[in-house]
Amino acid sequence: QVTLVESGGGSVEAGGSLTLSCVVDVGISTYERRCMAWFRQAGGKGREGVAAIPIEGGAALYADSVKGRFTISNDYAKKTLYLHMNDVRPDDTGVYTCASTGRFENRPRNFCPELFISSFPHRGQGAQVTVTS
Repeated sequence: QVTLVESGGGSVEAGGSLTLSCVVDVGISTYERRCMAWFRQAGGKGREGVAAIPIEGGAALYADSVKGRFTISNDYAKKTLYLHMNDVRPDDTGVYTCASTGRFENRPRNFCPELFISSFPHRGQGAQVTVTS
């Protein structure tokens, strides 16, 4: 059983910064050989992949809408995923969800799939982020 718990959501003014955290518990499984990601969903819109990173480190993937503003990182020892959000905009408002793939068996350790939610079956409950103008 994989559980993910987000924290750090809240309200922030446009142009400001906010950091989301996600603590990962993989139970009796192994923590390695996974890709971690953040998705977001605004009211009335579909879920958007924001960023992803291999759990053991490697190149991160970003949506065009957040490149240069958001940074995803993972603290392997603390089993905690972060999303550092800078220069936020009102259209960054939404529910941000932490997600994980299953454990890869036949992929490189630095593999991440494309940012489709169907590739990340393990998900947290989400954290609301509201950007005010």
